[in-house]
Amino acid sequence: MALTLDLSGHVAVVTGSTSGIGLGIARSLAQAGAKVALNSHLGREEDYKIAADLAEETGSEVIYVQADMSNGEACVKLVETAAEKLGTVDILVNNAGIQYVAPVEDFPVSKWDAIMAINLSSAFHTIRAAVPGMKEKKWGRIINIASAHGLTASPYKSAYVSAKHGLVGLTKTIALELAECGGTCNAICPGYVLTPLVEGQIPDQMKAHNMSREDVIKNVMLERQPTKDFVTVEQMGTFAVFLASEAGSQITGAALPADGGWTAM
Repeated sequence: MALTLDLSGHVAVVTGSTSGIGLGIARSLAQAGAKVALNSHLGREEDYKIAADLAEETGSEVIYVQADMSNGEACVKLVETAAEKLGTVDILVNNAGIQYVAPVEDFPVSKWDAIMAINLSSAFHTIRAAVPGMKEKKWGRIINIASAHGLTASPYKSAYVSAKHGLVGLTKTIALELAECGGTCNAICPGYVLTPLVEGQIPDQMKAHNMSREDVIKNVMLERQPTKDFVTVEQMGTFAVFLASEAGSQITGAALPADGGWTAM
């Protein structure tokens, strides 16, 4: 029997998904036929409009749910609200994340706590809320957006690297728990992804280093990415759809790089 990437009949929650990687993944899931709940902590009019526009663009049902991913109760409520409005959540993409860079001796405790809460603990809370429905349905896909920093390290990113390594460990544990329940759990570990946020950093880097755009991208931003090409949000989205489809049903517990060779070095 030929396997397809059709996700019709499935319901997805994507955390941190009104821009960048999260929105790219949400768009790809909706294009594949899934109903999708977008999320951010802001609750702006434009967030609801993003959901409405995505629904019109893809023909899938798309809603927006405001939830602060640093708050465990809000994480649970996100999954519950999506299930109430769309049906059992059987695809969960934990994408929400923040970053802060400083030497460990100067690293603010408040930043450490926030990064751990949003980058790691939020995934625990959403997974804990979604797994019972997946087990009842005997089908589920959990995709955690980790990072190349979930597989390797860089200086001055103690909290981010620790959280992403923890997310990879959580991924492996949940994969074992779901192995006989029709569910999978995997981590995608991207390198530098060309998001609007990253695009906005390029002019500042050009000024700071007195370099051309091409040289900044190649020699500064993608210094550790051997292909010297950004990962695209479309590639991230397509990767997520593959893992969520029947074609990905025997891939579980994996930390899968999408990093242009970064972690091969």
